[in-house]
Amino acid sequence: MTKRNAHTGEMTRAIHAGEVPDPTTGASAPAIHMSSTFVSHEVSGFSAHDLTDDSPFLYARWANPSVQLLERKLSAMQRTEETLCTASGMAAAAAIMLTFLSKGDHLVVSDVSYAGVAELARDTLPRYGIEVTPVDMSDLDAVANAMRPNTKLVHVESPVNPIMRLADIAAIAKLAHDGGALLSCDATFASPLGMDTEALGIDLVMHSTTKYVGGHGDAVGGAVCGSAELIQKMRLEASIHHGGILSPFNAWLISRGAATLPLRMKAHQAGAQAVAEWLETRDAVSHVMYPGLPSHPQHDLAKQQMKNFSGMLSFQVGDVAAGERIAKAMIEKLQVVHYAVSLGHHRSLIFWMETEGLLDTSFRLTDAARESYRAFAGDGIFRLSVGLEDAEDIIADLAQVL
Repeated sequence: MTKRNAHTGEMTRAIHAGEVPDPTTGASAPAIHMSSTFVSHEVSGFSAHDLTDDSPFLYARWANPSVQLLERKLSAMQRTEETLCTASGMAAAAAIMLTFLSKGDHLVVSDVSYAGVAELARDTLPRYGIEVTPVDMSDLDAVANAMRPNTKLVHVESPVNPIMRLADIAAIAKLAHDGGALLSCDATFASPLGMDTEALGIDLVMHSTTKYVGGHGDAVGGAVCGSAELIQKMRLEASIHHGGILSPFNAWLISRGAATLPLRMKAHQAGAQAVAEWLETRDAVSHVMYPGLPSHPQHDLAKQQMKNFSGMLSFQVGDVAAGERIAKAMIEKLQVVHYAVSLGHHRSLIFWMETEGLLDTSFRLTDAARESYRAFAGDGIFRLSVGLEDAEDIIADLAQVL
């Protein structure tokens, strides 16, 4: 694996990092290497434990040229030493937790996060003897009080999915490191360009590359970016032993999308800002959550730690009956915005998320944590991923139902 890419410009890194003209054909665009095995030209050990940075390609679960290209591109974009690509964002989250946590260890995790991560932490890890404490990461006292002598990992998400609540990552990094723990961060909503993760003190940055990195809604993947030492541990554990590897074709698609990420994130932010400001003027909308709005309760923190406010926002429309009625109208009438799950694509996507269902299934929040969630979500929210369409067309489409 290569270290930091020499190119310094954001667009230059996105386009050129990891890529060279094909030495055989001279092709400018990278090839897709679909082979599961590679011919050996030297005698070598048949064990992943024997692999080094200079090892030739042997078997696709261990390494693949198309996947390696994406890993080098993401390392350059995220400004980390190395990257491990995985089959999905969930595979990336599982890779972190199952590599750095063992029986008797303790995890402090955001009490609101991607539903799959929330359920992995609450349901799966305790079966393996790993202690888990979900915490409202916007409450630094709660994070500090959750730390234990056996805390090995703190996992934060900012902004959190789906309510757009932020965490003071630099402050949490200090708490984690002072306690001898690693800090991992799901930065999918922010994208690799949304925060200076190194300055904030994040040890492992994970992404669902299905979302903003790929950007076109046609390839599922995940990635974890970090130091060479930490990523190498994960490569042996997660890729070799767990087997959650990224397909070469998906790696090629995601790499192609990543080349335009800087341009797309600027457009996503501009579109989301315009749509969020318009939503605040609608009588049918009772509350809008977008980090770029002065009305967001953590707007000052957003300006401090985010370089791009992203294209994700959420909004309330009153009670559950109103939400379900508007969702039905969206399904019937929307033409530009797709009523669909997922996010970060070139198309705008929207979906109704009723609060009680999420609180009872994925998050299982009680008392103060439940009230903190409701402060952002009320009885339910529409999660809107603003795409690359003209903002006035997105607004006109939403105006049919709001």
